[in-house]
Amino acid sequence: MGKMPVQIDICIENFSKLSPEEIERRVGEGGLGFPEDVGKTVGEIIGAVSQRGDEALVEYTKRFDGVGITSDQLRVTEDEITAAQEGLDTQLMEALEISIRRVEDFHRHALPKDWDYTDGLGNVLGQKCTPLERVGIYIPGGKASYPSSLIMTAVPALAAGVREFAVVSPPSSFEAPSALCAALRCIGCTAEVFRVGGVQGIAALALGTERIGRVDKIVGPGNVYVAMAKKELYGYVDIDMVAGPSEVLIIADGSVDPRLTAVDLLAQAEHDEDARAICVTLSAGHAKRVKNWTLELADASPRREIIARSITTNGRIYVVDDMDTALRIANAVAPEHLELQIEDSRAVLPKIKHAGAIFLGGTSAEAFGDYVAGPSHVLPTGGTSRFFSPLNVLSFVKFSSVIEMSESGVRELSGPASVLADIEGLSSHADSVRFRLDRGN
Repeated sequence: MGKMPVQIDICIENFSKLSPEEIERRVGEGGLGFPEDVGKTVGEIIGAVSQRGDEALVEYTKRFDGVGITSDQLRVTEDEITAAQEGLDTQLMEALEISIRRVEDFHRHALPKDWDYTDGLGNVLGQKCTPLERVGIYIPGGKASYPSSLIMTAVPALAAGVREFAVVSPPSSFEAPSALCAALRCIGCTAEVFRVGGVQGIAALALGTERIGRVDKIVGPGNVYVAMAKKELYGYVDIDMVAGPSEVLIIADGSVDPRLTAVDLLAQAEHDEDARAICVTLSAGHAKRVKNWTLELADASPRREIIARSITTNGRIYVVDDMDTALRIANAVAPEHLELQIEDSRAVLPKIKHAGAIFLGGTSAEAFGDYVAGPSHVLPTGGTSRFFSPLNVLSFVKFSSVIEMSESGVRELSGPASVLADIEGLSSHADSVRFRLDRGN
C-alpha cells in the first residue's frame, strides 16, 4: 500500500474578545533558535575546515552531497559554466536578463555618496564611502536551482562597487542545464565559483583554504546549518543576517478576492515545511472563504505534501475586530513579507513599523518581489525586521569618517577635548591637543 496523503488544514483563531496585549503576546513569540545538535555539527565542520582546508571540503562533499571530487575539482571552470548553460529555454534567459536589469536599476537609486561640510570654525568634516573588496555568495542547492538567489545578492554588490566574488554552491547546482550558470553569465561579474555547499562552504569563505580565498562578507540564504555557520563565523567575516524559515503575513480586509489571498499563502508555504503563512482578516466569514480556497488550491498543488505540513503546523488565519488591531499584529510579528491586501493600503503604510518587504494592494504578489520587482529578496525573518534591513547597496560598503581640523578649530576645541580627556584619566589624549594649541601660539 502507498503512503496515506498528508492531511491539510489551516487553523482559524478568533481574537475578537482578547485584549491587544494578549494578542501581541500570542503572535509575537517568534525568533531564531537553533537546536543543540545543529550547533555541535556546525562546530565540528568549521573546526575540520579550519584545520584541514580543502581536504575537509572534499570529504564533506562526498559525505553530504554524494559527489566524489578531488581538491583540484573544487573550482568550477569557465568551460564548465559555459557548457552547463546549454539547453536552457530562451524564455528563461530573457527572464534572467529582465530580473538582473530591474534589480540593478533599483539598487543604483540607493547608492551612497561621499560627503563633507565645513563647520563654523573652518573644520572640514565628512564621510568617505568604500565598497567591500571581496564578497562571498552562498547559493542553496539540492532539489532545485536558485538563480534568483545569485541575482538578488551579486547585483546589489556590483551596484555598490564590489569587484571580487567567490560563489559557493552544492555540486548539483552545476549539473546541465544549470540556470545558476546562466545567471552567472548574464550578470557578467568575474567570480570564482566552487562546487562546495553547506557549512563547509561557509567555513571556507570565512576562513579561507588552499584554493578558496577568504572574503570580507558572506551573503545568501541557506538551511538551518548554513544559518548557524554564518552566525558562528560572524566576526571572522561580516554576514548579511541570520535568517530562518521564510514567512508572509497578509492583512486582508475583504476587498481583495480571497482566492488571491489563499494562493499567496500557499506561495509562502511551498518553500518548506517550516515556512510560516499568516492571514489577518476583519471578519469570520472572510476567514472561512480564505481557508476554503487555501485548502482547495493546496490539494491540487504539485508541492502538496510540503504545503500540508507547513500550513497545518505554522499557518494561521486570525480574525480581529478592526484594522488597528491587524496592524498591531503585523508589527508584533515583524514579518519577512507583509502584504496589505486592503482597499487603501498606502494610507496605513505609515503605521507599519517592522517588516522586511511591504507589498501594497491586491496586485502586488510577493512573488514579484522574489524575482523581478527590483529590491533584493534577501530579507530579515523570525521577527528580526525589528532591527535588520533587507540586503541592499549599503550592505556592501563601509564608511570612514574624515576630519580636517582648522587653526580656529584647534583653538576653540582644545579646551573641551582636554577637559574630557582629563576626566577620563587619559593624560596623553589631553596633551595631544594642548601641544597643538601651544604650537599655534
